[in-house]
Amino acid sequence: MAPKKRPNMEQAKPISTRVTRSSTRNGNTKPISSDPEPPKPKRVKKTPISEPKPELKTGSKGIVVVEHCKQCNQFKIRAVKVKEELENGVPGLEVRVNPEKPRRGCFEIRLDGENGEKFVSLLDMKRPFGPMKALDMDKVISDIIEKIK
Repeated sequence: MAPKKRPNMEQAKPISTRVTRSSTRNGNTKPISSDPEPPKPKRVKKTPISEPKPELKTGSKGIVVVEHCKQCNQFKIRAVKVKEELENGVPGLEVRVNPEKPRRGCFEIRLDGENGEKFVSLLDMKRPFGPMKALDMDKVISDIIEKIK
């Protein structure tokens, strides 16, 4: 059987428009299409628009802010307990949990405002969060209720 004839490489046209790394080094790049696509728009991170803080109603006791770290679930358990018991203990009291991004290793209970009183302030705690675990939360909550009333 006779061997097949090969086409002359000078006459053959490239079938593929594929661009490889080696072809870019040699300068043999050809555009795939004549009209290039416009670049995709960059993704912009959407930030929530902060709502203006509502004015205090007459007869309300104020706003208590409970700031807790999100590093450990123990912070959240205590913060939710404080929120529920303060709202039940003092009618008309608004309790906010982490209205802003919390600090690391922080557990703080304070009145909101310019001269807000701090009831509990534990900052920069390291694991296993001994000062927070040593708190008697029932006593702390009853003390806060007495100060607010």
